[in-house]
Amino acid sequence: MSDLPPTLSTTRRGVLAGLTGAAVVAGCPSPAAASPGSSSGGRPSGGPDRVVVPGTTPAQRAWAHRKLQQMSLDQKVGQVFNQYLYGSDARTVSEADAAENMKLYGVRTPAEVVEKYHLGGAIYFAWTHSVQDPEQIATLSNGLQRASLHANGVPLTISIDQENGVVTRMGPPATTLPGAMALGASRDPGLARTVSRVSGQELAAVGVTMNHAPDADVNVNPANPVIGVRSVSSDPQLVARTVAAQVRGLQSHGGVSATVKHFPGHGDTATDSHLGLPEITHSREEWERTDLPPFRAAIAAGVDSIMSGHLMVPALDPSGDPATLSRPIITGILREELGFQGLAITDGLMMEGVRQKYGDGEVAVRALLAGIDMLLMTPDMPAAWAAVHEAVASGRLPMERLDEAVLRNLQTKAKRGLPKEPWVDLDRIDRVVGTRQHQRVATAAFAATITLLRNQQVLPLAKDSRVAVVGWSSADTHTALADALRAHGSTVTTLQTGASPDQATIAEAVAAAREAQVTVVTTYNVTAGSAQAALVAALRGAGVKVVVVALRNPYDIAHFPEVEAYLASFAWSREAMRAVADVLVGRTPPAGKLPVAVPTADGTATLYPYGAGIGL
Repeated sequence: MSDLPPTLSTTRRGVLAGLTGAAVVAGCPSPAAASPGSSSGGRPSGGPDRVVVPGTTPAQRAWAHRKLQQMSLDQKVGQVFNQYLYGSDARTVSEADAAENMKLYGVRTPAEVVEKYHLGGAIYFAWTHSVQDPEQIATLSNGLQRASLHANGVPLTISIDQENGVVTRMGPPATTLPGAMALGASRDPGLARTVSRVSGQELAAVGVTMNHAPDADVNVNPANPVIGVRSVSSDPQLVARTVAAQVRGLQSHGGVSATVKHFPGHGDTATDSHLGLPEITHSREEWERTDLPPFRAAIAAGVDSIMSGHLMVPALDPSGDPATLSRPIITGILREELGFQGLAITDGLMMEGVRQKYGDGEVAVRALLAGIDMLLMTPDMPAAWAAVHEAVASGRLPMERLDEAVLRNLQTKAKRGLPKEPWVDLDRIDRVVGTRQHQRVATAAFAATITLLRNQQVLPLAKDSRVAVVGWSSADTHTALADALRAHGSTVTTLQTGASPDQATIAEAVAAAREAQVTVVTTYNVTAGSAQAALVAALRGAGVKVVVVALRNPYDIAHFPEVEAYLASFAWSREAMRAVADVLVGRTPPAGKLPVAVPTADGTATLYPYGAGIGL
């Protein structure tokens, strides 16, 4: 999710002026159509004067208040929802995408959803067919903005999860960049800022206005099933420095709203909040020492948005509710203690961590009552929409609270310049997305992150080495690594064995390794008893030289500590594999240092300490 579009051409700005003028008076159907000032909408409200999103000007705040006064209740309710919409175009969609939209929203196209529910935001995913190529994304963004202006007279927040690394929604030809833990391995906040600037600029060029990144969690639990390399480090201060740099890169230079997550901290969980409700057992003192510093740093850096986590934290709220629904956490701590006055947004409301105790309608109301301003991805829009309306009508949800939420959304849009420039210029995309300059940034960034932990006189590889590359691979991980090694003079064979190779596959890998001088094994989150560990053991037992490259979490070496050489790449993209190949052959030094400690397999001792990393 990212923010401010690039500067418009004079022609496009003129078109915008004409559309915006008409948009305020243009009506559209809604679940309960109401015009400003009608009985459904109630009296127009100026909203609470105390809502001041940091970094906004008086003129931007005045625009937000003026728009709030013009809004019906339907439009106010719609502004606090950010939904996924099926289809690669705002108005023309496949029958399959239309069927999905009909099932969720009762209309066929993304534009119709925006108009029907007066949505304040839309979020892009590959599985909704929103992100196929830069021109398509930009065209979709422009179409959705037209629909929003028609429905509400205000632009739309268009968001995405572009953390980079393992969470990358907009892929090539956009620039592929290292993720959080890789940046932590570089120990370079300046690099983090530059990477985030590139990411923000490319998102803005296709009309994305908010990026749900960076991840501010402190990954102190190596067994964390959902965070891992999405976190910078297990060191709160390194996370804080890097996250602050990422926020500044996205916002000050990239021009998009950053969203730090997952407050109050998802780094010490053994449960994936997509699947259940994790419990954080930190005391208040432990939380302040471990989880809080990155969020404090992000607030000090002026972050636009903070995402709540679906986490139960008894030391902060003993009610048993997830933080997303907790007024003591969202209003008491985030707002009143930490002084955050920007936009508070939920994590996805389709996740089981927030749905276990309450229905989808009740979840929406409770999140707003807790102090949330934007509801992300409710799985039942009709129920959530009706519940918020009913809560306002009954007085359970005060209009003042709803107005606060709407004002924060509007002020954030104004802060990023969207009222003046919601469009993107399609002719400018190629001058921003995936440029050679940005690719050079990516190459330098990946080179700074590769971390070598062990080398028993195996590396660097000789120029004419015969190399077998086996192990886990995405669609092109092995191809990219093999191509890069061949470019350095090696003869390379590849075999994808997957994350759970059977005995026949392991035997095939051993046969391939015996024909080579060195075998590179790519691993992916190895666990106790894993077949990947059995593969490494079989190769070593056959007497071949083995180099392991951990493609995601750096903890894999705990399961084969005597392997001849071991590197952590924190990613498996083509760019990461080229950086790995450069280290394997000695072209570039392994510059990374562990941003976490690697425990032994039984967890009773430290195998490699925080900061470990050797040269060739």
